[in-house]
Amino acid sequence: MTGVVVAGAGIVGLATAYELTRRGHRVTVLDKEPAVAAHQTGHNSGVIHSGLYYAPGSLKATLGVAGASSMRDFAVEHGVAVEICGKLVVATTRAQVPALLRLLERGRANGVPVTLISPEQAREYEPHVRCVAALRVETTGIVDFVGVCRTLVGLIERAGGQVRLGTEIVGVDGRFDAVTVSTAGGGSGSGPAEIRAEQFVNCAGLHSDRVARLAGLDPAVRIIPFRGEYFELAPEQEHLVRGLIYPVPDPTLPFLGVHLTRMIRGGVHAGPNAVLALAREGYTWGDVRGRDIGDSLAWPGLWQLGKRYWRTGIGEVARSLSAKRFLASLRELVPDLPDGCLRPAPAGVRAQALHRDGRLVDDFYYERGIRQVHVLNAPSPAATAALEIGRRIAEEVRTPR
Repeated sequence: MTGVVVAGAGIVGLATAYELTRRGHRVTVLDKEPAVAAHQTGHNSGVIHSGLYYAPGSLKATLGVAGASSMRDFAVEHGVAVEICGKLVVATTRAQVPALLRLLERGRANGVPVTLISPEQAREYEPHVRCVAALRVETTGIVDFVGVCRTLVGLIERAGGQVRLGTEIVGVDGRFDAVTVSTAGGGSGSGPAEIRAEQFVNCAGLHSDRVARLAGLDPAVRIIPFRGEYFELAPEQEHLVRGLIYPVPDPTLPFLGVHLTRMIRGGVHAGPNAVLALAREGYTWGDVRGRDIGDSLAWPGLWQLGKRYWRTGIGEVARSLSAKRFLASLRELVPDLPDGCLRPAPAGVRAQALHRDGRLVDDFYYERGIRQVHVLNAPSPAATAALEIGRRIAEEVRTPR
């Protein structure tokens, strides 16, 4: 019998599997894709977040601040590309300054080294930025999260664990003596198979609520996919951004707004916006799946969310369809960006958990079943905090006696 089966070979699933192997568990990771980090992990901007934004006392704050250190240290120890470059959060109008000051206090409450600086000081870091005030955060960095995942696979396998790709989970049967996980294939052309395990951990991201329902749970939340669309700056404009430049976020939304991010492998990402995706893996407007649309529309929370934020949604769709609007948002941060400087870049899809009443699940969230832990919301800074999340989940994995 396998000790623990982990669903999902993104960074959270692999970090969890790694921690479980460190605690002596025999672990098998299953993922339906042919490669690790195929979805959220492999499509994000590669930022190690500092923990600045999150409500003091929340799991996001606690695990995010700790993760900023542990992820950096892990990358350095294992030779994964990482750079702690710091970032600016800029208020571009006087009206944004109160929100900037509230963010300053929140960051300090979370133990983040954050400093309020003047426009002149901000331009010492980013000569082309425009602002009336800014925050400087030294602990923000950039890292190769896919490289982290590949390293985790090696560590898991060296500890005797398995990472089986191309293996889709089609059933989970939790009983008091064991969990039986049924799969559609074994990753090498083999047919259906069953794996008996002592415990099951669901880190399936975009499909986590479906895996929970396969296991017989009726989770209190549903996953609604939001596509984040990116551009890249043309090479001749990359000099306009030295590090990371963020706007003052809207505290009522889980998205930070479009920002400029220098990437660990070179280039500068611009974005993302946030639009409702028409498929769980809907990376373009052409990716449409009737089942996924039906799941989203059947959840009352989406309709409640739409009533509350329909104006915001229209604006995001308009920006999605117009590079000119996208550029206008970026010019609020860096006015020197010229016409024609944006190049399309791969999008990402965020697995956002939503309550039935339309409230966005703002923190990490999991539910338990018999011999099971189901991670149903792992939003940003989940990649930053992955090692910390893995430790917390490992504490939840207890074999009943």
